[in-house]
Amino acid sequence: MTSTPLSQETRGIRAAVRKVSAYPFTPIDVPIKLDQNENPYDFPAELKAEAARRMLERPWNRYPDLHADKLREALARYEDWDAGSIVVTPGSNVLIKILTELAGINQTMLVTKPTFSVYTLEASLLDAKLVEVPLNPDFSLPVAELKAALEREAPGVFAIAEPHAPTGHADRPEDVQELMRHAEQYGWVTVLDEAYYQYSGTDYRDLVRAHPNALSLRTFSKAWGLAGVRLGYILAGQEIAHNLQKLVSAFNVNILTETVLEVALEHPEYVQRIVQETVRERERVFAALQDHPTCQALPSQANYFLLRTPDAQAAYRHLLSRGIVTRPQDGQYLLKGCLRVAIGTPGENDTLIAAVNELK
Repeated sequence: MTSTPLSQETRGIRAAVRKVSAYPFTPIDVPIKLDQNENPYDFPAELKAEAARRMLERPWNRYPDLHADKLREALARYEDWDAGSIVVTPGSNVLIKILTELAGINQTMLVTKPTFSVYTLEASLLDAKLVEVPLNPDFSLPVAELKAALEREAPGVFAIAEPHAPTGHADRPEDVQELMRHAEQYGWVTVLDEAYYQYSGTDYRDLVRAHPNALSLRTFSKAWGLAGVRLGYILAGQEIAHNLQKLVSAFNVNILTETVLEVALEHPEYVQRIVQETVRERERVFAALQDHPTCQALPSQANYFLLRTPDAQAAYRHLLSRGIVTRPQDGQYLLKGCLRVAIGTPGENDTLIAAVNELK
């Protein structure tokens, strides 16, 4: 079969970019938005006002810090970490891209299946060899299979999420530690994606300290309620941080983000209140749906859960008709019939429970 000639305008575009679909998301304007695992509570109004006041005092005609040094120092105090071993970018998705550039290009990206779609997207865009190892049926890590892949494949990036996206499952710490040790033995860079760690009560900083090949990836988009501000960061050892920083664009964190994060890190107590509320609501929603005759709410340690239905598309349309948008997951391995549903405010969750109970 003869391939269609490329147009004059596209001949220079890499084939890997042309053949990859864009990030799969279409915004839908409805009253109850439960499709992006967002914090349903906005940044506190009084902290917004303080950030705005400081922002107005800053010169807007000057570049921000070259590598957000003051912000990294504030993060270092909060996380009890060396400031020089913290790397920040506008969102953890940017970090995933540069981590792929760091250790994945012409090498390997090893992930579980399913996983957060940005890992597979960046592997495809940057010509990394993508190796996907299926999760166990209960969504736990397939330790033996992952160890075999770490031995078999040429090293690169090994990414696991705790808790897992999109299932919300949190693994046994001893399994995570065993895999990190194995990855270190075979020369991999291990990414512990901890975007939702506040909701699970897990924290792998000490494990990262013990393994210089590993790093923790964290974000302000979830528990901190700052998805619109865009800031992700890693906690790493000196060597990984030093080399990763080379891939970060100069002045990549703007003064608005710097100022808002400065205020947030001075008042972290609001995060704990929101996390406790979200966990209570998560358990309430889960309990309310346990006796549903056809739908199953799957246990989760994150700020979202999977709802397994007989027909995900029909359930999605029904909830949308009630003003609730969720995220279909039924095209992914192990997730037939599943919608991913974020935990909202108590009122939003009441509406969700009522709408799901109509699915009989």
